[in-house]
Amino acid sequence: MAEADGRTLGDEEVAAAERVIRSGMLNSVWGVEARALEHEVAEMYGMRHAIACSSGTAALHLAVVAAAPDPGDEIITTPITDFGTVAPILAQNAVPVFADVDPSDGNLDPDAVAKLIGPRTRAIMAVHLFGAAARVDELRVLADAHGLALIEDCAQAWLTELPAGGTGPRPAGTVGDVACLSLQQWKHITCGDGGLTLTDDAELARRMRLFSDKGWDRAAGRSHAAFGLNYRMTELQAAVARAQLAKLPGVVAARRRTAQELLAALEGLPGLRLPRPEGHAWWLFPVVLPGGQAPELAEHLRQAGIPARAGYLNEPLNHAPVWNGPVYGASRYPLEGYAPRPCPEAERLVAETLLVIDWNENYTPDHVHLIAQEMTKFRARP
Repeated sequence: MAEADGRTLGDEEVAAAERVIRSGMLNSVWGVEARALEHEVAEMYGMRHAIACSSGTAALHLAVVAAAPDPGDEIITTPITDFGTVAPILAQNAVPVFADVDPSDGNLDPDAVAKLIGPRTRAIMAVHLFGAAARVDELRVLADAHGLALIEDCAQAWLTELPAGGTGPRPAGTVGDVACLSLQQWKHITCGDGGLTLTDDAELARRMRLFSDKGWDRAAGRSHAAFGLNYRMTELQAAVARAQLAKLPGVVAARRRTAQELLAALEGLPGLRLPRPEGHAWWLFPVVLPGGQAPELAEHLRQAGIPARAGYLNEPLNHAPVWNGPVYGASRYPLEGYAPRPCPEAERLVAETLLVIDWNENYTPDHVHLIAQEMTKFRARP
């Protein structure tokens, strides 16, 4: 299946990069591409503000900055995610608190989150894992009841749809105070690395834009209004991302079409819990084996040339080695006395029951047939 590499890079991106290079302006402070990308993404999502930045991790850092935790404050998040979700919490001297997940899809369990809200909780950071919608409406109710910020990590969830509200389907990223998107190499669309934050709140947008540009209030001259880093997106990144953005609806539609074909082919196969297709954007195709055996099935699929992995991570983030060492220099601040909580559902998913199959827009019915055939063979073994 090596030919199904899932990238849609072509003449449009080459032309976009050439346009920027020939303009002579590669820096987005004085260029036009990054601002155009922000406008186009904000319009696509129906949001008032979008801030482009250098990576998905940078976008998450901007979101944490917008939540404005004091040193030692807590942000509740999931242990099944990329470390880029958690690193910005530490970067702001806040403390990640890991809540357990729904064993059916690996997304945050709102009941588990509710039990961990305390006097130092500042925000909830939900991840729409693999492109499946997290239960952000329930998390929004929790956040509002406790005066917390809600951050949506949509790095794997371009155009994921939330359950219909009063006005119909809504894209993931439109419930939280801030949403974060990623343009890293293997996401639905890419410019190599890049990110965006979305918000309807003008003050949060101001904080994030300032932080992404070294706290530089450009309207005031060479004046630094607040602490910030350089997270600016380049014009080259933005131009390529704009070309990719035009292809995004087709990318997601193609992934949904073949995912639906595989769901139909696997329907009724014993020992599998298939993902719910409603609104799914299919960054990966996850399967849960409630009785275990995910590592064995992953190996069987790999032997057949199918890119599959058990567990997604080597260990859930509440078991990552990073918690055992210093954070800054020799200091463990803000983690003195810190021990991540156990998350039994997440731990079982990663160790035994979760299987993910790489997925992309170039899969064909032949790829689907091969995957279904090999999964059926595995389940038929004595």
